[in-house]
Amino acid sequence: MDYQLEGPYVGAIDEGTTSARFMIFKAGTDDVVCFHQIEVPSIFAKEGWCEQDPEVIINTVNECIENACRKLRALGGKVKDIVAIGITNQRESTVIWDRKTGKPLANAIIWLDNRTGSTVEDLLKTIPNNARNINYLRPLCGLPISPYFSGVKLRWLRDNMPTVKKAMDDDTAMFGTIDTWLMYRLTGGVHGGVHKTDVTNASRTMLMNIETLNWDPNLLKFFGLPRKILPEICSSAEHYGDIAEGILKDIPITADLGDQQAALVGQQCLAKGQAKATYGTGCFLLYNTGPAIVHSTHGLLTTVGYQIGRSAPPFYALEGSVAIAGAAFNWLRDNIGLIQNTSQIEAMASTVDNSLDVYFVPAFNGLYAPYWNQDARGVICGLSEETTSEHIVRATLEAVCFQVRDILDAMHKDCKIPLAKLMVDGGMTVNNLFLQLQSDLVGIHVLRAKISETTALGAAMAAYKVVEPNYNMEGPLSKSDKRVPIKPKVKSSERNLRYEKWKMAIERSLNWETSTLSQGERESFDGA
Repeated sequence: MDYQLEGPYVGAIDEGTTSARFMIFKAGTDDVVCFHQIEVPSIFAKEGWCEQDPEVIINTVNECIENACRKLRALGGKVKDIVAIGITNQRESTVIWDRKTGKPLANAIIWLDNRTGSTVEDLLKTIPNNARNINYLRPLCGLPISPYFSGVKLRWLRDNMPTVKKAMDDDTAMFGTIDTWLMYRLTGGVHGGVHKTDVTNASRTMLMNIETLNWDPNLLKFFGLPRKILPEICSSAEHYGDIAEGILKDIPITADLGDQQAALVGQQCLAKGQAKATYGTGCFLLYNTGPAIVHSTHGLLTTVGYQIGRSAPPFYALEGSVAIAGAAFNWLRDNIGLIQNTSQIEAMASTVDNSLDVYFVPAFNGLYAPYWNQDARGVICGLSEETTSEHIVRATLEAVCFQVRDILDAMHKDCKIPLAKLMVDGGMTVNNLFLQLQSDLVGIHVLRAKISETTALGAAMAAYKVVEPNYNMEGPLSKSDKRVPIKPKVKSSERNLRYEKWKMAIERSLNWETSTLSQGERESFDGA
């Protein structure tokens, strides 16, 4: 066996929205030994609903583990040399199951499901003095009252599924985000399985106090939910429990982080003032604010970035999310036939020197941070007789870049700390032109991750820290990591002029959809 493939190894379960995978890393490095990945189907029972079968999720994860371990053996490695397991997962997705049987009481409600709009309306009506302010709970949990978060999904389940309500009333219901469900089943389920989560996932429920890192009785009272259904909140890196059976039997689970926080760790953004952006269907930016909680006044979310050990201080982050990033190119392909394949994007956009003053705001279902305007809709501005499909494709790339600048500007206003570089990962970062545009339009150095699997890497790094306390998570991950930053090539005057036109396009996209909210309520939403 090649000496590079000798143990120890660390395994990472990465359960995402569209697929699950198990990755095996050389411990303490970003070297991927092997992995196995399987798609997880979603269920769209009604318009706006998105569910997944929890049993399919755990079965898929187990299948990924078995196949990855077989690949390790085929390479000459030994499964017993896997010293720890980390978990990273799609956040906000909500699972509820029965304590006696260990079986799900309903399908998992996935984070992007928007059925809970009416639940949000009902909750807003309970705010004192009829204030109907979506920011009412921000001082406690750091989040606006939104269909996005799992506490709202859990309340919908209680209100709309009699079996769930009965189980809650009978104290037989157990709640968890995907990490909790996986950990419960992997450590034994009804036969002694642990019921735990970590601070990063708990911070996305609207039920955890952002300062105490405990379930908050006032938040539980607001949502009308019983404390007994909730898991124990742990740090992001500690011994959770051991795998109960199968090929990984007796190997400890020692890390748990939500996917975006895991990417923050995997990108080694472990110091105050560092930030990362993950580009996929949407785009998520996290900005490390250190041990200090920063309550945003510019449309961002306050969340826990990570806590590496129970005795370690938590590090917080500001988060901004772009709803439509890579999904905009799927729209160009599937809805209007402007491209045949997303692999064409870089080549097409490179045939023109600029977008010819075309600006595309892909607000298909409203705008996320920092605008939080649910009535916005997509617009393409600046079309002329000279506009070609290549200009529109380039404008679509620039749209993602401009949205990232929107969020980075908001982060700077909240934190007052200038950002020197942006760490980037995700599917869109294979596009070199896109990364140059991102650097040009923000005026910042951009560094692409060496590997695309930064979420799994972050979970593996945190897991290894528990079994090897001397491991330096901020040290070099490999000898071959010689990333060259991508630097801006345009003058600040040109950059700022183009950004001003982007803001004009944003103004034209706002409030296209007739809303049932009153003007006062809309102003409250827009100020989220």
